[in-house]
Formats: sequence, structure tokens, C-alpha cells
Amino acid sequence: MSPAHPFDRKIKIAPSILSADFANFGAECEAIEAQGADWVHVDVMDGHFVPNITFGAATCAAIRKHIKGVMDVHLMISPVDPYLDGFAQAGADVITAHVEAGPHIHRTLQAIRAHGVKAGVALNPGTPADAVADLLDMVDLVCVMTVNPGFGGQKFIASQIAKIRKLRSMIGDRPIHIEIDGGVDPATAPLVAQAGADVLVAGSAVFRGGSVTTPEVYGDNIRTIRAAAEGTYT
Repeated sequence: MSPAHPFDRKIKIAPSILSADFANFGAECEAIEAQGADWVHVDVMDGHFVPNITFGAATCAAIRKHIKGVMDVHLMISPVDPYLDGFAQAGADVITAHVEAGPHIHRTLQAIRAHGVKAGVALNPGTPADAVADLLDMVDLVCVMTVNPGFGGQKFIASQIAKIRKLRSMIGDRPIHIEIDGGVDPATAPLVAQAGADVLVAGSAVFRGGSVTTPEVYGDNIRTIRAAAEGTYT
């Protein structure tokens, strides 16, 4: 990450604001950070690459001032290249594009880094780890989708654990995060952490039962997920 966010392999919890109160994003971002979130994960969907529409660069720019730490922007859109500048200008610390979203993922990752932003590449459940073998020297993060992208609250796809292990072996000592997106909760967190993941995106498992008026619930949920992951992580 940047000098302000140096790289390490400690477990990081990245709540997805897809599960937050859309009418209160700024306060929600402040609440989850105050309650222990390491990153704030922003799921951008276009209704084309995935079957849902969420928000765009203007929303990212609006919430940036409410986020002290890492704003982690996950672009589930196609085409992706025309929009990279907008999300970089909005203040993204990490921009992740899908290997399946276009014909030139290498060029896309080059463009992200040219904006001075950390570059991530995401893999859908049906895409093998080998799809990023020739990209590892130009990425800062690999995101493994453990659900099919498009909606929150889906069931974790256990077959992806083997993919995580393979990626961890492929990455070696490179300073690359392995991020897990989809179905992360206290039951699945130790499975992915043990396989080698260090950034855990959690939506409903963080926001369920809480609100900006009862943010301590967010804190309890975050601590529970973190403790579950760290209990088996080596």
C-alpha cells in the first residue's frame, strides 16, 4: 500500500458498503472505521457485467472525506478502462478490475497504476488462478470471488478455497494481498485465512443488526470475524 498504509499480511476486515444504509453512506463509513474496520470496500456494479446496479465515481468522491483509511474500490463493470480516471480522481486507494471484464486486463492494470493507485485483479468463481499468472508482477491485490458477483448475501462457494491456496503459492514473497469477496462470516473466515487470504470483505456479516445509532453492533461483528480468522491463520 502507500507509505500511510504499508503492506503486511495481517488480517484486514473490509466491510462492503453494499450492505450499508444507502441514505447514510458518510455516517456508515465513519461508524465502521470507528468500530475497527481496516478498509472500506466499495462494490461498483453496472447492470451489464453483473446483474445489479449500485453506484459510481461520484458516490466514491462523496464518501472519500468520511474515510480515514483505505478506500478499496471493486469495479464489477465492463468496459472498465474509460472509468478508471474517474475513480482515481474520486480518491480510491485500490482499484480492482475483473480479469473477465475486457480483452486487455494487462493494459487496464497498467492504467490503474499510472494513476498512482494500487492495482487489483479479481477472479470470478469459474475463472482459474492461472488466469493471473502473468499479471502478478503488476498487481498489489488479487480478489477471489467466493460468490458469483452481483448481489450481497449469497452463500460462500467452498470450492474457491483451493484457488486461494494456489494463489498464495503462486504469489510467494511478493507484496500482494489476497482478498476474499463473498459469503465471509465467522464460519468461513478461518477457512480463507488458513488458505492464505489477508483481506476479508464482509457485507451483511458486518452490518447485520446494527446502524449508525447502534454502531457497537458493527464492532462486535467485526471483532468476531477477525477473531475467527486469526484463530487459524499462520
